[in-house]
Amino acid sequence: MDIEILGALAVQENGVSITPTAPKPRQVLALLALHADRVVSVSDLIEELWGTTPPRSARTTLQTYVLQLRELIAVALDKDGHGGQQDADGTCARRTAKEVLLTMPSGYLLASGGGDSDVRTFERLSGMGYRAMDAGDFPGAARQLREALALWTGTAFADVQTGEQLDMEIKRLEENRLCALDQRIEADLRLGRHRELLAELTVLVNRYRTHESLHGQFMLALYRSGRRGEALEVYQRLRATLVRDLGLEPSAGLQRMQRSILTASPEPAPVAAGTAKERLVPTS
Repeated sequence: MDIEILGALAVQENGVSITPTAPKPRQVLALLALHADRVVSVSDLIEELWGTTPPRSARTTLQTYVLQLRELIAVALDKDGHGGQQDADGTCARRTAKEVLLTMPSGYLLASGGGDSDVRTFERLSGMGYRAMDAGDFPGAARQLREALALWTGTAFADVQTGEQLDMEIKRLEENRLCALDQRIEADLRLGRHRELLAELTVLVNRYRTHESLHGQFMLALYRSGRRGEALEVYQRLRATLVRDLGLEPSAGLQRMQRSILTASPEPAPVAAGTAKERLVPTS
């Protein structure tokens, strides 16, 4: 099974799409696919579909959606007659739809059969990138994190109607993406790629108007490119936004960077990861 959720939802079994077009079954598949190979409770699925005011028929209706998904899975499994699973002796063993989408005592489990998931690949690559950063391997970190970020084709579950459960997961995934992006830019700065970063950072600071780490990286890239005045303007715009929207001053690390640029220090200290108040407020 191949699962893609970092953009539009796409789930395939044996190369055949099992993604329904109807909004509610699509929502069920989205939550199951995100947690592939783990049980998703009936209560979580009901909350996702109907919030805190589910209809009396919620459980029965959920079972209907699961049956619809199994029908799609059965069609996909029939394409090659065996479902792609192999026994220890190398012979193919047919999986049934009920063995792909299992009913468990407390909920349902989507069995990926060892297939690909873009979320898991992202987590693996970004983890390798973080470890490379910790080891001082900045070329390796930049490469691994760039590969991880390339898996994103848009907002997670971009074409899925979402409820409370998926909304929470989308926020978590976006936080993870921003962490990887922050570290990839940091690795590029360590490699002296400040000029190459200017266009990208211009877009990012306009989208994330209160993300201090991104603003600090933009200031540093501008300063290194001989654009000291513009670096100070970035700080002033950020400060005005923070004071107006959140009633807060920039972090101590960013204030130190601003003072270093004002005094034309040879190299302003970067904003240390984890010390800046990274208030993620994208523009609408």
